[in-house]
Amino acid sequence: MIKPCHSLSLLIFATALPVTADEGMWLLNRFPSEELKKKYGFTITDSFMSHLRLSSVRFNSGGSGSFVSADGLLFTNHHVGADCIYKVSTKENDYMKNGFLARSQAEEKNCPDLEVNILLRIETVTEKINSGVTAAMPPAEANRVRMANKAKLESECGKATGNRCDVVTLYSGGQYDLYEYKKYTDVRLVFAPEEAIAAFGGDPDNFTYPRYCLDFALFRAYENGKAVKTGHFLKWSKTGAKNGELIFVSGHPGRTDRMATVAELEFQRDYSQPYALDVLKKLADRLLVFGGQDPENKRIARDLLASVQNSFKARTGFQRGLLDGELMRLKKDAETRLRKAVADDPAKQAKFGKIWDEIAAYVNEYREFFVEYSLLERAPAMGSQLFSIAHDLNRYAVETAKPNGERLRAFTDAALPALDLALYSEAPVYPHLEEVALEEWILRMVEKLGADHSLVSKILNGRTPAAAAKFYVAGSKLADVAERKRLVKNPEASSDSMMQLVRILDADGRRLHKRFQDKVEAAQASSAARIAQARFAIYGANEYPDATFTLRVSYASVKGYTNAAGQAVPWATNFDGLYARTTGTEPFALPKSWLDAKGRLKRKTPYNFVSNADTHGGNSGSPTVNARGEIVGILFDGNIEGLPNQYLYRDKMERSVHVASQGIIESLRTVYRADRILKELGF
Repeated sequence: MIKPCHSLSLLIFATALPVTADEGMWLLNRFPSEELKKKYGFTITDSFMSHLRLSSVRFNSGGSGSFVSADGLLFTNHHVGADCIYKVSTKENDYMKNGFLARSQAEEKNCPDLEVNILLRIETVTEKINSGVTAAMPPAEANRVRMANKAKLESECGKATGNRCDVVTLYSGGQYDLYEYKKYTDVRLVFAPEEAIAAFGGDPDNFTYPRYCLDFALFRAYENGKAVKTGHFLKWSKTGAKNGELIFVSGHPGRTDRMATVAELEFQRDYSQPYALDVLKKLADRLLVFGGQDPENKRIARDLLASVQNSFKARTGFQRGLLDGELMRLKKDAETRLRKAVADDPAKQAKFGKIWDEIAAYVNEYREFFVEYSLLERAPAMGSQLFSIAHDLNRYAVETAKPNGERLRAFTDAALPALDLALYSEAPVYPHLEEVALEEWILRMVEKLGADHSLVSKILNGRTPAAAAKFYVAGSKLADVAERKRLVKNPEASSDSMMQLVRILDADGRRLHKRFQDKVEAAQASSAARIAQARFAIYGANEYPDATFTLRVSYASVKGYTNAAGQAVPWATNFDGLYARTTGTEPFALPKSWLDAKGRLKRKTPYNFVSNADTHGGNSGSPTVNARGEIVGILFDGNIEGLPNQYLYRDKMERSVHVASQGIIESLRTVYRADRILKELGF
């Protein structure tokens, strides 16, 4: 599964290699039309790009999607939509296990806190963001000015349009764009296959190929209680994906680090990635034990476990890239070339020559408090909904009382609607799962900071980590949305146990947050922006920026590859391969619907396929279209060889993995008999 990379590492960009092959997560307003025409003989038009943009959507659950009918039908991955599927499930109606099909719009199930966005407009606002910033200004002060300008522009845009407005940092601060989105927050589940077929092969097959997953789901956007009438949507190909054809992938790749300096990559390799891998491994192991205790535990832990296992496996691939001597040599060579070009020009040397020393300095600074910052502020109590709710409630009144430009980013005017949607979600909270997540975090606090650390001592208060976790969960009423709304304006008056816990951390968390902003983020923004300027001056401004979970378009070919063992790997799998891989034991067990349909399916139908599309976490759910703009598939993963593309694009064995459109249609027709959906899709 490809999901956004919410990295615990530095997300900094600096030097990349020249673009080659089908490389590129391209901005829609900087698409390389001439290069595409030279290679494929295809002329892409403004209307093609505009239609693709207005048909593509971003899911705030961490992925991409598209409109596929005039009545607001949304197409994405099952694993992108799993958050909603999980939240609308109950012990009695487990839609993750059994699947879901709404036979009418009246049966479509409301997702409690899902938001989807359509990109309406892009405006470059670099000068406005840098307004008031001077060359002599210390980086921390310059960063505060930029943050205030961001908050102001986003707020003004939101108030003027009623839409969501985000300032996006591109080219490491060399450019800032304002993205205006139409948003929908009434989103309902229409169809989801059983998890056993959507994620067939489970964690063992994740990030591999050949694959056999029906990883898609359908939702519908509503507005004012009625299905949205969409002027733009993607029609389905009647023939489906074909070997060797030109395709386009339109989606929202998460953050990449292709322009990171060597010092930053070494920080990830030696500090942030090993730390994250350890956190994820221990939490996954604990969730597996918890889920093995009884079927209900397994059900309620399923979504969190899948997310943790996916993140762990993705990071193992990232770390493999960082430990790859050839990849690091290429990164060092690229940085050496850039630094030499700067040094050879006295004017550029005077302006840019000290940047790499500045980067090394703030990376060293970050090493000193990275672990404590991660534990207390950046990613505390992973997997605990109650802790996250309490953390936001504790700061809500304080932050919103400040001028908009002085608030933490999560509490600016532009950010509040999304925060409120999450904060007041009716999604269920499971106390026993909360205890597991909280205990694992407290154990890590003890391990990394020591039981005698003042904060750890206050958290434990004489209890064991298990007893402390049970205390904080049992004494909290924050599972009740009405209680959250009651506390939001006066949280300090609360005696809620989870509120007590976050108050123990708040002062130190804020201190670390400020240290990060002033000593790391500010220096990062200053140095990275100047490296971007140096690159523009030397190489021109024709490169694509690192991914930012904003809309990009990649172009590619559908094609297989030769694996490391010298074996030819075909471009597509089919249903015959699915049944051959079935063992009857999880995660290679098929649901009953698929066992029953075996004799009826056209089993040579293309099912999953690969391409050399340049994609990354966040591209999950991206529509895959042919040169006519028709759906021929949906991206859901990449192979293990492609994970180091986080840092450097290569396409020898590196592939993106898609569900073929003809496999989806055959499944809807033969396995699920979903006639209403097929008719809406034009079949």
